Amino acid sequence: MRCRRTPIEAEVYEYKLDAGLEDGFTRWADIIMAEGYIVTENLLKVQRPDGTLVVPYIAHHRGRTYINEGDYIVFDDDGTKHVCGANKIFERYEKI
Repeated sequence: MRCRRTPIEAEVYEYKLDAGLEDGFTRWADIIMAEGYIVTENLLKVQRPDGTLVVPYIAHHRGRTYINEGDYIVFDDDGTKHVCGANKIFERYEKI
């Protein structure tokens, strides 16, 4: 069966540190030591005052999505929140 995704409006924000868009931060060391495969080359790394490197993330029903440099945070009107890369955001969402 072929289907088309139901249109839904959303608020879209380019990710900015200190804007409160993330759900939390994970230590960089925990990410690179984690089991499984996480592409780390473009992850946004933030250095805390104590020198610890952390990476912001968005939590959702499948776990966590780590935020890359230049990503956008999307708040769909149905209440879901997710991350979309700058290379795809305006292919998936048109400005209104």
